[in-house]
Order: sequence, then structure tokens, then C-alpha cells
Amino acid sequence: MLEKIRDGSQGVIAKGILVLVILSFAFAGVSSYLGSKSDVPAAEVNGDKITKAELEQAYQSERARMEQQLGEMFAALSADERYLESIKQSVLERLVADKLIDQAAAAMGLRVSDEQIITAIKSEPAFQTDGKFDNDRYQAILRQLGYQPQTFRSMMRVDMTRRQLTAALVGTEFVLPGEAKQLAELQGQTRDIRYLVVDSAPFLANASVTDEQVKNYYDTNQGQFMSPEKVSLEYVELNAADFAKDSKVTDEEAQAYYDEHKTQYVSNEKRLAAHILIGPGSDEAAAKAKAEDLAKQLDNGADFAELAKANSEDTLSAEQGGKLDWFEPGVMDPSFDTALFALQKGQHSGVVKTDFGFHIIKLLDIQPGTTVPFADVKTKIVAQLQEKKAVDQFYSLQSKLADTSYEVPDTLAETAKVVGVEIKTTPMFSRDDVPAALNKPDVVKAAFSDTVLRQGLNSEVIELEPNHVVVIRMKEHHDAGTMPLAEVKADIAERLKQDQANEAARAKAQELMTQVKAGATDVTLTAKTKLGRGAQDVDAAIVGKAFQMPTPSAAPVVDTVGLANGYAVIALDKVNAAESVSDELVNALKQRLNAQYSEADYRGLIESLKANAKVHYPVEG
Repeated sequence: MLEKIRDGSQGVIAKGILVLVILSFAFAGVSSYLGSKSDVPAAEVNGDKITKAELEQAYQSERARMEQQLGEMFAALSADERYLESIKQSVLERLVADKLIDQAAAAMGLRVSDEQIITAIKSEPAFQTDGKFDNDRYQAILRQLGYQPQTFRSMMRVDMTRRQLTAALVGTEFVLPGEAKQLAELQGQTRDIRYLVVDSAPFLANASVTDEQVKNYYDTNQGQFMSPEKVSLEYVELNAADFAKDSKVTDEEAQAYYDEHKTQYVSNEKRLAAHILIGPGSDEAAAKAKAEDLAKQLDNGADFAELAKANSEDTLSAEQGGKLDWFEPGVMDPSFDTALFALQKGQHSGVVKTDFGFHIIKLLDIQPGTTVPFADVKTKIVAQLQEKKAVDQFYSLQSKLADTSYEVPDTLAETAKVVGVEIKTTPMFSRDDVPAALNKPDVVKAAFSDTVLRQGLNSEVIELEPNHVVVIRMKEHHDAGTMPLAEVKADIAERLKQDQANEAARAKAQELMTQVKAGATDVTLTAKTKLGRGAQDVDAAIVGKAFQMPTPSAAPVVDTVGLANGYAVIALDKVNAAESVSDELVNALKQRLNAQYSEADYRGLIESLKANAKVHYPVEG
């Protein structure tokens, strides 16, 4: 816990991270510090209750973590209530596991003293300033989270006690160097093979299937023909973009807007500048003195262009007598900009310092700001006014949409009449094939919600995009179930024909395998030397089979393997040892194996504790 607090206590998101971290332990084992509890617990572990409040708050913490990790993908996944329910169930199982560990630790007499807790808190960098424990910082962080010191220490005690047991188990796991090296050598191994693919396509022409065979397959494999839950919707849609197309803007309105906002249509004054630049170099004082000397020469009548050509360190502009370009206000460095726009035409400035060095600036010419004629901006103004009218109309109708769909919840007819649009409908769809116009997580969630499906009511107003909303209701609903035979008959027939063709290909592959084993020379096989496990140019089924076959001795090992559409004959000629095994790979495999072993140990512990415990999941009556 302290490691997570240490990581999360830095920066502006400290509060959020600390809340998630600390609450995750509070929910797991310190129920006495939580608020009200439901009469029916979420689970009971040997008589100890896990309340629904604990489960709900731990679930919300997990949701927040996944949303941060998965981003928009989680929004799409969370539209499926079954997915969210699976997350909640996994959270509950984690709370049950924590409770089992707490009970086992207590039964074994594992304890954490006050001194150990205090030492852990004082040594935690999150509570330190300049490497020393800072009590004010410690108290401030706890106050920020709304915890009393005693509450926090109690949560620390639960966590540290739990860690004594789990660390004693998973912390003692180890991987032998030879074990990791052997795995690295196996992974780096290659194989020399020859293979022949027997395609099932030529056998399809002779495949035939009767209606009785189709019916028998359907009857014995109905689990393959389950149709997902589907719904057809009615919906009322409001989109400001649609209103904009029909918004009328008169010439008088456009002209009035132009007159009222004329300052928006005035182009900025532009000034043509020249300069002499003396870079700061290694001696800033000397550079400034040189610039000041040049300024005095200009004051005494020297030619600016000649001085620029001879002295300016901006070589591109120096060739043009210091001439730069036309500039609007705010384009150049603030100091340069201020000096340029303070000059009269033909004047030069004094020495101006910027990050580039010391400048002497001359104003060569002025292009006054001009007002853009109404005719040039009329189209743009009309579009702006159309959009404004459309948005105003949209918000007015959205309010009526929300009120009417709520007040008359069992139909959209009245709602459509009030807002002046037609009711639209969708074909039947499942969660996985939502019509593009409504394919938004919030719409899918509402479409399959209890309110819309079971109660038959209108949904709330759902935003599709900014200034684009819908209200939906169920038109037709089909529960998940078995598709009728007539609907899947053609697919079954094709499947059975493919099975027959595959069986014919298998028989042919077996025949060829026998010939290859007998040393036949008229069977042409494709050779592949040093085939690796990750080979992309050979069918994955052939690669997998090649690495399952035993090492050949005097004669090649020959076998067959099924492919997606056919079979293959494989002759394994040689197994090649890994060419090299780096220390980095061995160390990486050691870490991976150690993590796998530790995870297996932890799961084994939980399974053992659960097998000998009374875990009950009450159901509300």
C-alpha cells in the first residue's frame, strides 16, 4: 500500500490516486470504518460478512481504474451490463480472497505491532520532507483524504498483516538458472521440415448432404445456433445541423450583424521592418556597446542599409540592407514588436534587446488596417447566423423533448408531434451489430436496459454528439434463443459438405503419409529449413505440429495435421539447437517464470483456503 501511496503522492492527481489506493484496502478488510450496511451481505466467509457497501465501493474503484486504463474502449465495453456484472463478480471474489487471507493470518497468530506500523509510516517517502518524516505533511495528506490517523493505522495493520502471509508464500518462490536457460534454448530451437498440403477444395464437388443429416446436426448441436438478444427501436432525433439547413437569414439580418461586429472584419495594420542584429556572443557587454555605437552613427546620419550590410549578424536580411518582412502586431518578440509599432515611417529605434541579441529596428513602410467589405464576408456571416438560429432552436426543442418524453413515457408519438419531427425506426439488432446512426455506448446501454426493454418506457435524452440527441423506446424485442432450422439450414449444409471434404482430405493425407514413411520418391514435399516458432510464411497449424513432434533418429518423423480447409503431411528431418541464448533473455525468462510461479502459489493458497471454508453468497428474497 505504501508503495502505491509513494507513487501517487506526487503531482496534481495525488488525491485521486491516494483515494483509490487506500479505499481498496478499506473495502477489503476494515468494514468497521464504513457507513451503513445492507441487511443482506454480498458474501459471508466463515461467518464474516462482506457488505454490499464494501462491494459497491470496491467495484466503483475498479471501474475507475479500468476506465483510466482502457479509455474509450471501456465506454464501449461498459454498454454491456453482462460485462459490468462480470467485473463486479471478480471484485467480489477478490474481496472473498482477502477475507480468507485475513482469517488465515489471524488463525496463525500473525500480528503487526504499533511500533512496526509507526516505523513503516515514518520510513515512507510520501510522508517525508528532505528525507525526514514530516508530521505536518503526514497529517495534511490524511486530512485531504478525510481520514483520522487511527483509521489509517488500522488499515495499515490489515494490509501489513496480510502481507506477512502472502509474502511468506510467494516471496520465497525462485527459478533455477538452468531452468530459465533450458526454456530459452527450447524457445530458440528451430526445425527442418518438409510438408505437403492436401486442400479440401477439390473434394467439395463430390460432397452431398441430405435434409435428414442437416436436421440431425441441428438437433444435436443447437448450442451452436443461439441467436443473441435483439431489439428494434423507435427513436426521436434532434440535430442542430439539420435545423441549420432550413434556417433563413435575410440580407438585412446579415448586414445588421456585420455593422454590429464590424471590428471583427478589420484587418490588422502591417509594418515593413528592417533591422541590424548584433548577437550577444560570449561577451554581451561588448555586443551591446557595438549596437549602441551603430545607433549613434545612425543618429548622425549614417545610411541604415549600408550599416546593416556591413555589421548585421542576420546574414539573410543583411544582404537586403536589413530588410525583413511585413509584420502584424504580436508576431515578433514582444520587445521587438513594441519598438516597431512605436516608430514613425522612416524612423529607427534605439538598441532593443531580445533573446536573439541586440537590434536596431527601422520602419520602412506602413500598410494600414482595412475593413473587409460586407460582400466578402456575407456568406460566412449567413452561415454563422444559421448555426446560431439552429442551436437556439435545438435547445428550445431539446427541453420540450425531455419534458414530453418523460411526461408521456409509453409512446413517442406525442413527443414527435411536439418537437415537429418524425419517429424513426431501426431493424432488429444485437449489442454487436448496432446501426451506425445509433452506435454509441450510452444508446446501446439504454436500448438493453430494464427501463426500455422490460418496463417499455422511453429512455432519457441521450447525447450522440454535441447538439445532437435522441430519445429511444423499444419497438420489438427478441430474447436470446435458438435460431430456427430454416434460418440456418444452408449454413449447416455447407458445413457438413466441408466436413466431408475435410475427411476426404484427411484420408488422402493419411495415404500420402504412409507413402512418405515408406520412402516414396514420387511424393513432392516443400522443404523448410530452420523453421522457427514464430514463422509467418508457413501455416500456424503446421508450425505448431512440427514443434510437437519428437526428435527424429535415423529416419524422419512423419505425421499429419488438420488445417482450416484440409490436411497437411509433415516430415520432421532435424531438430536444430538454439544458435545463441543471451543473458538478457535468460534473466527476462527468470522474472517471467518467477511471476508465474508466484501467481500460481497465490491462487493455490486461495483455492486451498476456500475449499476448507464456508463461503456463502446470500440472495435477497
